Amino acid sequence: MCSSDLFNPVTMNREALVFKAKLAEQAERYEDMVIAMKEVAMLQEKELTVEERNLLSVAYKNVIGAKRASWRVLHSIEMREQDKAPSESEVFNKHAAVVAYKATVEDELEKVCQDVLDLIKNHLVGSATSTESVVYYHKMSGDYYRYLAEFKKDSDKDAASQKAKEAYDEAKRSEEHTSELQSRIGSR
Repeated sequence: MCSSDLFNPVTMNREALVFKAKLAEQAERYEDMVIAMKEVAMLQEKELTVEERNLLSVAYKNVIGAKRASWRVLHSIEMREQDKAPSESEVFNKHAAVVAYKATVEDELEKVCQDVLDLIKNHLVGSATSTESVVYYHKMSGDYYRYLAEFKKDSDKDAASQKAKEAYDEAKRSEEHTSELQSRIGSR
């Protein structure tokens, strides 16, 4: 086996993938961490452990956090540039360049958000057996819909905001349902 095969997600077992994710975290290579933890989540051998769930969350939070910070900087520059009239000596329109670059970052943000939302919907929340996990995944979904709402416009922004609210509400209902069941059991 050549050294590049050592970290091929297709040939790795769960333990090796988790190790790769931890290694990637230490090296601050969060995209690699996402790839490894996404593979773990898709194995469907068993529900993610608390440690695996946290690794998955850290990986996506770091990837999305850097992109959100980039978007905020570009949005700020866009607001400054839109008020300036291009001078005759400028060869290109700076405002248009910022808008185009910001659109690239928005595409990246959307891909990351959709990736984690699809992973949660298709592989995680359905296989979760503990209320803690179900609540965690619903809250995580709410977060990523909220991130989408930060940069979307008009009806897309409204739809993402609504989905974030629904996900947070579902997390709250799951928590309340469990609390209610526990109090019934405790009062017997």
